[in-house]
Amino acid sequence: MGAGELSGRDVLARSVKGQLRSVALGSALGCVHQLGEALVPVLIGVVIDQAVAGQNAGRLMLWLGALALMYVTLSWSFRLGAKAGERGAEEAAHTLRLAIVGRVLDARGGAEEGRLPGELANVATEDAKRVGAVNMALMSGIWAIAGVAVSAVALLLISVTLGLIVLLGTPVLLWLGHLLSKPLERRSEAEQDRAAHASGVAADLVAGLRVLKGLGAQQAAVERYRRTSRISLAATLRSARAESWQTGLVLALTGGFIALIALVGGRLALNGSLTLGQLVSAVGLALFLLGPLETFAWVNAELAQGRASAARVAEVLAAGPAIVGGDDPVAEPVRGGLRLRGVRLGGLDGIDLDLAAGKLTGIAVTDLSGAEALLRCLGRETDPESGSVQLDGVPLTRLDPTGLRATVLVAAHDAALFDGSLAANVTPEEESAPGADGDHLLTERAMAAARADEVAESLPYGTATGVGEGGRSLSGGQRQRVLLARALRVGSPVLVVHDPTTAVDTVTEARIAEGLREFRQGRTTIVVTNSPALLAVTDHVILLDAGRVGAEGTHADLVRTDATYRTAVLA
Repeated sequence: MGAGELSGRDVLARSVKGQLRSVALGSALGCVHQLGEALVPVLIGVVIDQAVAGQNAGRLMLWLGALALMYVTLSWSFRLGAKAGERGAEEAAHTLRLAIVGRVLDARGGAEEGRLPGELANVATEDAKRVGAVNMALMSGIWAIAGVAVSAVALLLISVTLGLIVLLGTPVLLWLGHLLSKPLERRSEAEQDRAAHASGVAADLVAGLRVLKGLGAQQAAVERYRRTSRISLAATLRSARAESWQTGLVLALTGGFIALIALVGGRLALNGSLTLGQLVSAVGLALFLLGPLETFAWVNAELAQGRASAARVAEVLAAGPAIVGGDDPVAEPVRGGLRLRGVRLGGLDGIDLDLAAGKLTGIAVTDLSGAEALLRCLGRETDPESGSVQLDGVPLTRLDPTGLRATVLVAAHDAALFDGSLAANVTPEEESAPGADGDHLLTERAMAAARADEVAESLPYGTATGVGEGGRSLSGGQRQRVLLARALRVGSPVLVVHDPTTAVDTVTEARIAEGLREFRQGRTTIVVTNSPALLAVTDHVILLDAGRVGAEGTHADLVRTDATYRTAVLA
């Protein structure tokens, strides 16, 4: 376990403690507010009996002053309590968002399996928000319990009968409210599932918009999203109906309960068991109880939705890693030699490969499945079904994935650009700080090698120009050059690139090939491609044919002697 992981846990622990403090403070202030709210009708009853009925002006002014002080206390306790509760809810949602993002970005992977990116975004936003809101709901529930308890005690002091009705009736109402929230919980979970799926489909379609336009498949994509959206809408409406039924039935039960208290209080007043002031206090307390009892209904609904969202959040956080094991640090200095022995995975059929340290190696393939499987193995996104992959003689399964990713960078063909400037996509660091001249020079060299500097020259604001979400304002070839510049800029000891020039013209491709060779001189570089221009500048070429090593040699020799290679590369 690394220091960064311990630090993350410390941050999480501190955050949880902060949430508990906020909720505890909000609960205490809320209880003060509820105590004051319950005492208001009691004070009014006292004013009626001791000042109004007795026509005592002095006592009337005294009790009115007490009421004024009570309302000031009510105002401040509610404001401060609600602020503390909202803070606890927002901190909880924020902590969950960080935990979800941390799990998704974990080097061991696994959280994204079987989920579209939009679904994960929905879990990290809407579901995290709903779970965070449980803090506010719990605090409000404590307020409501305090209000009911104070009212029950006050009613017991006024009339034992009224107090017992409240004490015995409230648990029954809470139990009925819990039962009524069950359908809402089920339908809320279904609603969030369908909403997350709709978000995922929408994000997927937007990401592939340019391809869809090229295929003329926009209408089919629209119909697909329309069907998904309708299913999501239906689930949302079912959830809304369940919530309205739950709220309506609980309010009806609450109204009947309050009417019972008022009816019994009225009969007691008629037979002389209560004074006029006590009757006013009893009716006022009964009306006050509407607030806490309605709060219970709201809390039940929030908890039902929170439980459904918590299950979805827990599913992401508890997702098993795609790879297991590996705690050893990468040994320094890194030579960069890679060796595969008997590797079977996807399109790879027990291959043995030796990728020399410090050399530029080209790998041509006759089928894409072999290339994709090889990239997953080298980046340790997936462990082989059998066999081993080694870095400088050490199996990748023994190395810490985070350190391994910093050492072996696999630049996938379909990597994404981020919304922001071209410069921010090439390097994430701040290069305007003092002493950053060396970093700035490295960035310029990387962009020149990938011919991304030509892209910058064609943009209105140079490297400060925004590229749009996913780099949509750039052409395919421009995006590829920026992606290659980013991969080169990282400067990893081992770099694996996959088809980095499929969308550029042949002249630019040849210049990029020379720039790549020069920039990576003396460092291990592997180019998985069938591009003759790139393969021509490599030190050594390996042909993977049907998942096995079909031929090895220089590009020129293989073109001259191997028909399968010629077909794969020159056809």
